[in-house]
Amino acid sequence: MEALLLKLPALVTALWWPFCRCLALLSAAPVLGEAMLPVTIRVLLALALALAVILMPVAAHNAVAIDPFSLHGLAATFEQAVIGVAIGLALQLSMAAIQTAGFVLSSQMGLSMAVMNDPLNGSSSDAVSNLLFILCTLVFFSVDGHLVITGIVGASFQAWPVGGGFANLSFDTLALNVAWIFSAAMLLALPMVFSSLVVQIGFGFLNRVAPSLNLYALGFSVVTLFGVMMLVLLAPTFPAHYLQMSERVLDMLQHGLNSAGAGRG
Repeated sequence: MEALLLKLPALVTALWWPFCRCLALLSAAPVLGEAMLPVTIRVLLALALALAVILMPVAAHNAVAIDPFSLHGLAATFEQAVIGVAIGLALQLSMAAIQTAGFVLSSQMGLSMAVMNDPLNGSSSDAVSNLLFILCTLVFFSVDGHLVITGIVGASFQAWPVGGGFANLSFDTLALNVAWIFSAAMLLALPMVFSSLVVQIGFGFLNRVAPSLNLYALGFSVVTLFGVMMLVLLAPTFPAHYLQMSERVLDMLQHGLNSAGAGRG
């Protein structure tokens, strides 16, 4: 019993570093980092679901011996949080592109005013974005996205070990890929934008022919109905686009992990 108590501080120290990185990643990761998942559940995911426990040997492989109660330990804790948040934000890119495309679609359909208050997330969002978010959440778990996140955070300890700093962490690559969100969202919403533009131009010509008609009220209804029909046609294609964007994000992370490993070598 005394021998176990003597080893307990070392075990707690070895558990602390992967726990900090996993908790920071889960706070920023897609689906798992949403406000609808309570903080206590994220803590349990980082501990009880064996994220930190499984990663203990991996984290201790190239780690520097650091006292977590020292100033150096405080800096190392901040380092783990920064690395975890950076990886989580990178994984969030594809989901953000889908939700931005949903907002553009709802604006073209005339449903941008139909905003729903979400008490779980503590924010307001339009109906189309919520629909696409639920669709992509199903795709996320169907392709074992939670296992992919676990593998990425495990590989991150090889690239950026505890106490090694994050000098090789490419923050500029993450910042430049934010622009990719808007271009990808616009490409996804482009069929709807072009179709609604054609319909509105047609109503403009009709207004010139029959100015006595109340085309404002009629045109709003027709554009909304046409947008719903287009959404029915476009919705089945979003899972494939989400997977392609996720593969691009994973390739970016793999390149960053390889670059960091080569830099350490």
